[in-house]
Amino acid sequence: MHAAEFAKLWMRFSREWKHHLEDALAPTLTEGQLNVLELLLEHEPMKPSDLLKYLETTPAAITTLLDRMERGGLITRSRDESDRRIVWINVTTLGIEEAVRGTDLRETFIQEALDRLSGHNQQLLVYLLGKVTNSAKVFPAASKMNSVS
Repeated sequence: MHAAEFAKLWMRFSREWKHHLEDALAPTLTEGQLNVLELLLEHEPMKPSDLLKYLETTPAAITTLLDRMERGGLITRSRDESDRRIVWINVTTLGIEEAVRGTDLRETFIQEALDRLSGHNQQLLVYLLGKVTNSAKVFPAASKMNSVS
């Protein structure tokens, strides 16, 4: 019943988010690079093949992305000392700084959008999006809304 309206609004928000983030991150970072930096900071060090389970792309695209990131000074790649076939990816100091800048920009954009809603409606939105995405993760603030289904 509301699927078309939801799809239109979701696509509009997603498009605005993507354009804002790409513009704000340029010229040193892209949204895809920010995603990789966040993964690396959470799971460092990683092999390029480890990124496949997190990113919806091909091994060739990951290699191209990592090449750009290495040229930009965001990451380093090094061979494993015991098995030269293994390549490890690590985040550089610049990569850490850019990851912090990128996550701050993204959080600010999202917070500005959420600030248009009351605190209660923000909790409700998070709760409902969790239900729509079949999220197994329970959000503490949203879990107080037991009466909402």
